[in-house]
Amino acid sequence: MSADTFWQGKRVCVTGGAGFLGYHVIRELEKRGATDIFIPTIEEYNLVRLEDIDRMLETAQPDVVIHLAASVGGIGANLEHQAEFFYENLMMGVQLIHQSWLHGVKKFVAIGTICAYPKFTPVPFKEEHLWDGYPEETNAPYGLAKKMLLVQSQVYRQQYGFNSIFLLPVNLYGPRDNFNPASSHVIPALIRKCVEAQESGESQITVWGDGSPTREFLYVEDAARGIVMAAEKYDGAEPVNLGAGFEISIKDLVGLIARLTGFEGEIVWDKSKPNGQPRRCLDTSRAFQYFGFRAEVPFEEGLRRTVDWYRQNRSLLNERYGRAV
Repeated sequence: MSADTFWQGKRVCVTGGAGFLGYHVIRELEKRGATDIFIPTIEEYNLVRLEDIDRMLETAQPDVVIHLAASVGGIGANLEHQAEFFYENLMMGVQLIHQSWLHGVKKFVAIGTICAYPKFTPVPFKEEHLWDGYPEETNAPYGLAKKMLLVQSQVYRQQYGFNSIFLLPVNLYGPRDNFNPASSHVIPALIRKCVEAQESGESQITVWGDGSPTREFLYVEDAARGIVMAAEKYDGAEPVNLGAGFEISIKDLVGLIARLTGFEGEIVWDKSKPNGQPRRCLDTSRAFQYFGFRAEVPFEEGLRRTVDWYRQNRSLLNERYGRAV
């Protein structure tokens, strides 16, 4: 079946569809012809609870489930909520895959995380190295909970013939990201710090760690396109990385965001705070080989769009989160 007709007549359930990545996945699905999309909200469906999962599947009657919902945050949130993140992500995913199989779902797309990789994975990260060691300690509980969905996907495929695939996206960023200072990831946190410091005339900002770790970032619209392409074209057991295929040090990232926001003050490195994983960069060849995905948005262009979106939506975000402290 071609991508042009794949979504015709299909009912799709997107958990986390009201969130950051979910918003863009919904737009991509609509662009590709999906018309029957069910978006469960957290207010109506607590997906940690089995009865809510059952009720959601009975209501949506999906042919395809794309599981984006997650309890997640940056390094600080991961450290503070390790038990919650482990339990909630594991229970959401394991029960949802099992109940989807019982309800006759034809395709399940499980979204993992780069946090599942071992702390000292050779760069670029290849999928075959996923089991070569323990993840970086600050986010290991979250990463391992998500990693169990790969095991479940593979054994349900093997024993039951259940068509479940597992994708490993790198760190995402873009418009509609989480700018809450208590739980945001590095890019929105830095954008917010720089914009607020620049506009209030503050002479410095403080950044966690020493700036040495490297990270890879994937623009959220590219990630959404990759996820939908995989749903259409990939039906295999092997995990697949979704990334942009580059790495940048946190020090260079801070400098780039400072330039794009106009912040000219001092960068103070709080070396008492953890760096997180030393390096992150994915080998993205499998995604291109299996379903033709490559990232398209250049990093600086994506950052510029993200800064612009934040500036345009600051009043609403400040109402929601309050000012950064």
